[in-house]
Amino acid sequence: MRPTDRLAPAAWLGALLLASHAMPATAQYAGRPSVTVEAATDDRRRGLSWSDGNPVLRGALSVPIAEGLSLDGAATTLRGSARHGGADAAIDLGATVVRQLGGWRLTGEARYHLFPGASHQGYGEIGAIAGFTLGPAGVDLSARYAPRQSSIGGDLLYVSAAASAVLPGTPLTLSGHVGRSTGDTRDPIRAARLRPGGNYWDHGVALDWYRGRWSAGLSYTDTDIAAPDAAHAGATLVARLGLTL
Repeated sequence: MRPTDRLAPAAWLGALLLASHAMPATAQYAGRPSVTVEAATDDRRRGLSWSDGNPVLRGALSVPIAEGLSLDGAATTLRGSARHGGADAAIDLGATVVRQLGGWRLTGEARYHLFPGASHQGYGEIGAIAGFTLGPAGVDLSARYAPRQSSIGGDLLYVSAAASAVLPGTPLTLSGHVGRSTGDTRDPIRAARLRPGGNYWDHGVALDWYRGRWSAGLSYTDTDIAAPDAAHAGATLVARLGLTL
């Protein structure tokens, strides 16, 4: 492992600790932490299954520490994921900054993904999202970049566009997205973990139901990844049920 790879988790953790220094200065901030627990039939991210097509349980925590700034964490069961070196879980740690400029909602984020039960699988990424809401509808344009890391065989850029709309008179939200994953390949075997077959497109639509603290959803996702690289990357339906506390 190169020295930069050994230092990567420490660097991302250090960034989170620096963000947490804002807490004393914002002791009177009244934001409440939120906890979400969810069960899903698969863990699909950018059209790829992280759980080898198996059901998962997920828990997420968001702690606001200042207006527009929060620290976030999530854990998802993977049970020996082949995509992530036999990992039993994925743990996502990060910070999110949100600013409202006129009708635009601008978001910056940093994330580090850990994989308990597997070695040399962790990697970090940063992202930016610009969202515009008009009545019950909204549009998001986003870009997320993982700098060159040996655990993912190079670097990775993911750009996407998404739209959503609340169906009038119902607790239902209809959404859709299209995304593109590209990157520089230094190790083809490791790069295939997040970009099987090379650069690819993914797309999907979802229908979500929200009622109080409960939510449920059904989503369809697919990619243009061709066989034989399309294992757990083809068309599928994913159902989920969640509770936010």
